[in-house]
Parts: sequence; structure tokens; C-alpha cells
Amino acid sequence: MRIGQGYDAHRFGGEGPLVVGGEKIDYEMGMVAHSDGDVLVHALCDALLGAAGLGDIGHHFPDSDAAYENIDSRVLLRQVVGNLAQRDMRVGNVDITLVAQAPKMAPHIQKMRENLSADLGVEVPRVNVKATTTEGMGFAGRKEGIACYAAALLETVG
Repeated sequence: MRIGQGYDAHRFGGEGPLVVGGEKIDYEMGMVAHSDGDVLVHALCDALLGAAGLGDIGHHFPDSDAAYENIDSRVLLRQVVGNLAQRDMRVGNVDITLVAQAPKMAPHIQKMRENLSADLGVEVPRVNVKATTTEGMGFAGRKEGIACYAAALLETVG
């Protein structure tokens, strides 16, 4: 087994849409990012890549490459999972924490889990997503953006 952790944060800005965990969330702004700005998927990719000892998302999908401009981050996640499979690794489980004062994430968490489950090739119970606020402290508390922490357990196949 191999364990990895990931972190990402994006600031709010622009028209959107706001995409978190592959879900489009009705909110007044989107994220400032080269891709779709899905902070959850980015943190998860980093956790998976870290567990495999393969660096980080910026190494594999650099923001200097026009091919990744406005890309759906779930496409990147599926590429990471394919990369793991080529190395005889699969996802055991993931645990993710969103940090956002706004918008409310609770109504979207089940659908996020289903999206990630499909992309990771695991059952929904192996994908845990939770959300918290910072009680008004820091950039997330001031509603300037969203942060996300992710942990991943990989299993070797064979």
C-alpha cells in the first residue's frame, strides 16, 4: 500500500461556472485557473500522484501547455488513474476535505462522490468527501476562494 496527500486552492473570479468534484455549482463566480479550476480534483490528482511517487499535477499537466487550457479536470483525473494502472496500482480509497465559507457544499457532496467513484473505478463507499468552513478566518473565510485537502491510499495489483 502507498499513501499520498494533496492540497490545492483557487481564488474566485470570472463568470464561471464553478466546478467542484466534477459538479457545476450555481454560484456568482467561477475560479481563476488555467483549467476548469476544480480544486477538489486537483488536490485528488496530487494525492494520487504523490502516493505513486510521480510528482504533482503541475508536472504532468503544466499550465504553460495550451492543451490544458479550460480542460475538464476529470479528464486529467482519468489520465492519472490510467497512469497508475500502467504501474500496477489502483485506488484503495480517498478522503477529501473541502474548505469553503461559500457556497454550501453539502447539497453536492453525494454527486461529487459518484463522479469521483466513476473516474477512479471504485465503489462510492471508497470515496469520502466532506466540507468545512473556517468560521470566517483566512481567505476561505473571507469568501475569496476554496481550498481542498485530499488523502489517497493506493494498492498494488498482483
